[in-house]
Amino acid sequence: MRRHLILLVLGIFGVAAICGLFPGSLHSANASGIGASAVQAEDAAAIRVEKAARRLLLLDATGVVLRRFDGIQLGDAPQGHKRFEGDERTPEGRYVIDHGNPQSAYHLSLHISYPNAADKDFAESQGKSPGGQIFIHGQPNWIKIGRVPGDWTDGCIALSNEEIEELWSLVGDGTPIEIVS
Repeated sequence: MRRHLILLVLGIFGVAAICGLFPGSLHSANASGIGASAVQAEDAAAIRVEKAARRLLLLDATGVVLRRFDGIQLGDAPQGHKRFEGDERTPEGRYVIDHGNPQSAYHLSLHISYPNAADKDFAESQGKSPGGQIFIHGQPNWIKIGRVPGDWTDGCIALSNEEIEELWSLVGDGTPIEIVS
């Protein structure tokens, strides 16, 4: 059902984008900072996600921004910290990238170590599951060009396919990630 709804919305927005009603909607989000060719994997030390600003920052060891990706997409209910499975929120806090999935249903994906012990304890105290399977990923594999409009994930952080390819090449397992409101 959800996939059919997304396809319907994509069709409507795709026609609008092709007709020029949403300039730039068929292109990746704005990425800035040091040029992609100048950033080396050994320079990347951390990731910071600013949910309200819809921004992902790749930082060096001193906190200098190496790359900035604007227009990130979040869960359907982006405000607030993820508490339970199915709440469609993107977690907030300090985690790590603990593995990548090159066979993802969303182009490429980098797994975020949510839930941590505190997340699990809170959810269990409420008799619920904290959820999991939170990733930074690209667009669904069935999308050949462009992006799904708006916030559409179940709590993940979505980038364009080109952006996740770049981030994938720069970020290794164990990279810290801080997600803030």
